[in-house]
Formats: sequence, C-alpha cells, structure tokens
Amino acid sequence: MNLKNFRKSDILASLIIAEVDAWLLLFILKTIKVQLPPILDPFLRFLPLILPLLALFYIIVGSFFKEKFSAIFQLFKFTLTGSLNTFIDLAALNLLMQVLQITSGWYFSFFKLISFSCAAVNSYLWNKFWTFKKKETKVGTKEFSQFYIITGISLLINVGLASLIVNVGPQFGLSETLWANVGAFGGVLGTFIWNFLGYKFIVFKS
Repeated sequence: MNLKNFRKSDILASLIIAEVDAWLLLFILKTIKVQLPPILDPFLRFLPLILPLLALFYIIVGSFFKEKFSAIFQLFKFTLTGSLNTFIDLAALNLLMQVLQITSGWYFSFFKLISFSCAAVNSYLWNKFWTFKKKETKVGTKEFSQFYIITGISLLINVGLASLIVNVGPQFGLSETLWANVGAFGGVLGTFIWNFLGYKFIVFKS
C-alpha cells in the first residue's frame, strides 16, 4: 500500500476521537454503576491508551480502501465519528439523569432530545471537515438546511425508538438507569445507516 494513503490528519483525528471516547465511556460506566467482571479492570484502567491504539489500527485498515473505494473509507471514518457522537449522547443523557434522578417518562424524552442535540453539533463538525472533507469552511444556508432536515428525521427516529424501549420498562433484571442506556443505544443504532446515506449523498456530497 502506498504511504500517501496515510494522512497525518486522519491519524490525529482518530487518536483524538478515541481518547475522548475513552474518558466519556469511563464516565458513563461510573454513572450507571454496572458491575463488570474483575478481569476487565486492567482493560478499563488503561482504556485511554488502548482505545487510541485500536482506533489507529482501525483507520489504517480503512486506508486500504481509500483510493479505489473511497465510500468504504468514509464509512470507516463515519463509524469513528459515530462512536464519539454516541458517547457524547450517552454522557449528556446520564449526566442529566444523575443530576435530576429521573430515568423514564416524558422527562427522559426531553433529556434525550438535549443529549441528541449535543451529539448532532459534534456530528456536523466532524463529518463536514473530516469524514466527507468539505472544502468550504463556511456553513452555507442550503447545507445547514439539509443537515437540519436529515438530522431532524434522525432525531425523531432516535428519540422515538429510545423512548419506546425505555418506557416498556426494565427487562432482563437490569436497573432503570442501565435500561435507559439500552434504550438510548437502541436509538443510536436505529439512525446509523440513515445518517450515513443522508450526509454522504445529500448534505456533504462532493
């Protein structure tokens, strides 16, 4: 593989994303107080070192597709960006639930709206300037409107699916807080493909 496929910006971006991912994940795990097997303790202790290395390997693998299958490489980057969006979403949601001690009902839907909005801002910036590499640095009215529409539909899918799961009530013996996170993650999965196709072919198309 040609060394020109490795861009410093791609390496740096993947390392930054993974490092932030690691600290947000540690915060989330601490907040939901889930009991993990002791064997995972060393992994969690060195998570801020392990995740960046895994992300670096991941982006290097993705670089193999860069020249002939650019869409696949974009999907690799979109997945990394998506991981950061997910952890921002979950971290903001758990912070609100922890502070206000509410994990279900209409308040949960409102919390999810706020956390989703935080993730959406992050998503716009990373996907515009890194995943799809738009040359324009300004936020155009048309581009922003398209992003708003795609993200608005994504919001309905995300919050709606998450609220549906959460308000069914905790299953499998999970706590209310942990079940709220299951619902939130379900909402994220429900919007992944929609967001990638919408951003690539409508919002940030070349």
